Amino acid sequence: MSRPVPNPGILDIAPYTPGKSPVAEPGRKVFKLSANETPFGPSPKAIEAFKRVADHLEDYPEGTSRVLREAIGRSFGLDPNRIICGAGSDEILNLLAHTYLGQGDEAISTTHGFLVYPIATMAVGAKNVIAQEKNLTCDVDAILNAVTPKTKLVWLANPNNPTGTYVPFDEVKRLRAGLPSHVLLVLDAAYCDYVSRNDYEMGIELVATTENTVVTHTFSKIHGLAALRIGWMFGPEHIIDAVNRIRGPFNVSTPAMYAAVAAIEDTAHQAMSKQFTETWRNWLTEEIGKLDLKVTPSVANFVLIHFPTEGKTADAADAYLTRRGLVLRALKNYGLPHALRMTIGTEEANRLVVEGLRDFMAGK
Repeated sequence: MSRPVPNPGILDIAPYTPGKSPVAEPGRKVFKLSANETPFGPSPKAIEAFKRVADHLEDYPEGTSRVLREAIGRSFGLDPNRIICGAGSDEILNLLAHTYLGQGDEAISTTHGFLVYPIATMAVGAKNVIAQEKNLTCDVDAILNAVTPKTKLVWLANPNNPTGTYVPFDEVKRLRAGLPSHVLLVLDAAYCDYVSRNDYEMGIELVATTENTVVTHTFSKIHGLAALRIGWMFGPEHIIDAVNRIRGPFNVSTPAMYAAVAAIEDTAHQAMSKQFTETWRNWLTEEIGKLDLKVTPSVANFVLIHFPTEGKTADAADAYLTRRGLVLRALKNYGLPHALRMTIGTEEANRLVVEGLRDFMAGK
């Protein structure tokens, strides 16, 4: 009996596996620290804006996300006509792959890059090429050395998830200058709001001055709107035009649109979250380091914790912490089987993780 057959390569794709969600048990408080969600939730102004739309759910959204594009433009000093919005930046990444990749093409990502990159690449029949990282950080020379005549696109998360490392802007510019002009450079700046380094830029300047670079961003992190699935991209007019031709006409819901407008305008909420994250990121790095565990220096809202390959392993630590209601992210699917990623949570959660790791390492 015959049946529909997926396109070649589809069944070779490893499906995306999100961080596990905790299962609450009676009498046990649970902290989900596996998905890089903000512990503060969205701005109260965003919640109010979301609720106001409830009286008009029978109406289709405005198809171009105009009010949101204009709000993003005001916030970043950008031309709204060079912005496109999507159902999370994930949708935009997939739209880029559908627009610029096809059978026989190649796209480059780094060793521990975001897993959506190979999925988006392989879904359109292109080959995902891995450029080796150096010290869990993007190596520009490795990317440039991986370029072939078939290369059409380079994915670069900056800062990178799940390592928390970043590439200085001078290196990003060197990467762009070294790539052929027909290769699209995609700068994924999902975690840029948490960075406080003088040598970092999300990439807007590069997009504004080239014809072959885009930057994507999301409202799922510092803005706390992960449930609404909303992201955006700034790019050259010809790329925005091309992607808009295959974008769904109502891909951003009205409640998401207006909540995102209120969120991006609440700069005080963002500043509070950034300061809290920086304080506790430094504290966690120092305190976990005292336990003979290595922590990769991070500029994002999470830390990467490395465990021994035998004895006090990442698997054992994951099971131990989970029993205490502390759910971190295992990273086997990212090629990091001996590490756990911890989202920076509330003060209570952060202290409990350090206490749990201290007991774990002590064999209690």
